[in-house]
Amino acid sequence: MLEQLQTRVKHVSTKLLLLLLVCLAVGSALLGYINISLHRHDLEQVELRQGIGISDFIHDTTQHAMMNNDRRDITEAMQAIGMHEGVERVRIINHDGRVAFSSDPADVGTLQLRTATPCADCHSAAGGPTLQKRFRIFNSNKDGRHRVLGVITPIENRPECSNAACHAHPASQRLLGVLDTDLSLRQEDASLASSNLLIVSFLLGGGALIGVLVWLAIRIVLHTPLSRLRAGTEHLADGELGYQIPVDSADELGDLARAFNSMSQQLQSAQREITSWTHTLEHRVEQKTSELQNTQQQMLRVERMIAIGKMSAVVAHEINNPLAGILTYSKLIKKWILRGISSEEQKQEAVESLDLIASESKRCGELLQNLLQFSRSSPINLSLSDLNVIVTRTIRLAEHKAEIAGVLLQVDLDRNLPPINCDAAQIEQVALAMIINAIDAMPHGGNLWVSTRQLPGEQVELQVRDDGIGIPPEILPHIFDPFTTTKEVGKGVGLGLAVSKGIVEMHGGHIEVTSVLGVGTTFLIYLPLRAVLPAAQPAAAMHES
Repeated sequence: MLEQLQTRVKHVSTKLLLLLLVCLAVGSALLGYINISLHRHDLEQVELRQGIGISDFIHDTTQHAMMNNDRRDITEAMQAIGMHEGVERVRIINHDGRVAFSSDPADVGTLQLRTATPCADCHSAAGGPTLQKRFRIFNSNKDGRHRVLGVITPIENRPECSNAACHAHPASQRLLGVLDTDLSLRQEDASLASSNLLIVSFLLGGGALIGVLVWLAIRIVLHTPLSRLRAGTEHLADGELGYQIPVDSADELGDLARAFNSMSQQLQSAQREITSWTHTLEHRVEQKTSELQNTQQQMLRVERMIAIGKMSAVVAHEINNPLAGILTYSKLIKKWILRGISSEEQKQEAVESLDLIASESKRCGELLQNLLQFSRSSPINLSLSDLNVIVTRTIRLAEHKAEIAGVLLQVDLDRNLPPINCDAAQIEQVALAMIINAIDAMPHGGNLWVSTRQLPGEQVELQVRDDGIGIPPEILPHIFDPFTTTKEVGKGVGLGLAVSKGIVEMHGGHIEVTSVLGVGTTFLIYLPLRAVLPAAQPAAAMHES
């Protein structure tokens, strides 16, 4: 319940309604207070006038008896007046402050001090009597439950009093005493309470009616349009672009609703345009991806052809030497056979020549087998392979080129290296590209280090390091970009490293390179022990296997 109330208070219309109700309550309370105060003041004025009239009537009624000093008549008059409804007490206090006559016989003869009520209101601080404070309102001395209006009427020393034979009041004495009349305000207070209750009731009823009317007005003029706007924003937030809210006013809220509808339509149009562009972009991306894949395949084929072209001379030279030996020894054996083998020495030489022919033939076959395996174009085909065997086979393909270039090969293979899950032919292609690049970076000879080792985290490392000319710093960050090369024109197209990086990454590995001009270059190839077959080639790999 509290949460619902807090949620409603967050609404602008609810805040405005509460503010208006507070202002209305404060205004009604202030108006009621002023009205009740004025009504009370008016009623008190009426009571005062009535009190003055009653007091003057008593004064005039008892004046004749006082002139004749008829104390019995005065006493009876006082008691008769005191028995009237609304009269609490009537008494005459002489100049000395003693009660001469009273409607209450027990009060006769008592002395009233000037500091006590009502004498204190009629005497100044200096002790002289004043007539400014003739009226006082106090609680009844009988039960203390209702108010009493006290009226002081001075009894002046008139000429007929000072000249009368029965009085001994000199003419210089201004006042002879006072008539103290106490009138009950019980009925007036009851009437005032009833009037106040009626005023409060009218204020509360009118305030409630005005509050309901204000609530209806705010709900119609403010709450309903704002609720529509909030609902519209929620629809937009939920993705319902183009949502329209009804507009039925020409004020600022109507202008805001029309602006919201226009914005919603613009957002819908923008979404449609973005969606259209997205579909177009996806189609273009698919096209470009297909083109890049085709280009990558072409790059692989071109690089293979370049590598095969480079290796052709090496293989031709490697095969030419054993073939020349085979031809020479085959002619020699033919000559011996035609002449006849007459001694054990010639027979031994013939056997050694045949062994040499067999050895050289086997060497030629291995070279051709390695070349065919390297040049074969097929999808990635993962199998457990010995990286040391792959590196050894690659070195045998490049050792003649290294020998011609004056490069000393230094091989350090980890004997405890575990087998790795890879495509042996493609890893051989990577190793051969690294070694050939290293040999080409040492045109005047040098040292080439090739090593393997196992690393923590199920990885192996193949390192190819040379002390050649190095790679310029401005080219080093782009060394794996296609068609980036440091070789002379006509000696390379810059595809070997790009293709090698792609092969290594397809195996789940990566390549790092460091180089210093004039010092050398180091390539570090990291391969996982358990490479995962790329998702795009499972069928092709199974077909090859």
